Amino acid sequence: MSPPSRRLQTKPVITCLKTFLISYSLIFWFTGVILLAVGVWGKVNLEAYFSLAADESTNAPYVLIGTGAIIVIFGLFGCFATCRGSPWMLKLYAMFLTLVFLAELVAGVSGFIFRHEIKAKIGVAYKNAVKTYNSTDSRGAAVNYIQMNLHCCGVNNYTDWAETDYFKEHGIPVSCCKDNTKCSPETLKDLDKASTEVFPVGCFTKVTTTMESNLGIIAGISFGIAFFQLIGIFLSCCLSRYITNNQYEMV
Repeated sequence: MSPPSRRLQTKPVITCLKTFLISYSLIFWFTGVILLAVGVWGKVNLEAYFSLAADESTNAPYVLIGTGAIIVIFGLFGCFATCRGSPWMLKLYAMFLTLVFLAELVAGVSGFIFRHEIKAKIGVAYKNAVKTYNSTDSRGAAVNYIQMNLHCCGVNNYTDWAETDYFKEHGIPVSCCKDNTKCSPETLKDLDKASTEVFPVGCFTKVTTTMESNLGIIAGISFGIAFFQLIGIFLSCCLSRYITNNQYEMV
């Protein structure tokens, strides 16, 4: 047992640590909310890009949503553990923060290392999607979404559609048109006439640029949150150690 004077001196330190850790846990909880929002945003705005590469790639937004939900739960757990002053809860909280730190660090590094492979995969997938374009399937819908929203047409330019089976029957897709009211079926079946009515820029560059910029935002958020965990790990371990060594109990 430590002398009463020492315990009295330790109380302000523990109170200070508790205050910092509760503040940290609330901020940590808020980062979980941000990840949830980014995941939902990615699901709504980037699903077309993910769906081009492979069916399993569409799970990426769900990973962010799931991670955000877990962080929200453990952020609340961290506040509860701090208020209770339970050493084993604080250690469990520190272990969770360590796992989150390692997972986000590995994910961020992997995304940075393989970003060129991801770009190449998206490029090949988009070329295949244009080549096998069908206006009624999911890939066709993704191509239409990209062409309308990025104001582009084809892979490198609108003439790429001339090599597709769809062009032989229907011409260039209407999603390539600058103004739908000026794009008649006859115009879309003639490359010379269509040249002034469709977007002249190809989609490959725009798709990869958009993907890289959005992945950069997500990677930056992930790295920031990852290193933010170190503060929580330090505070949790310090508070747990102080409480254990001094047999401090909340009244």
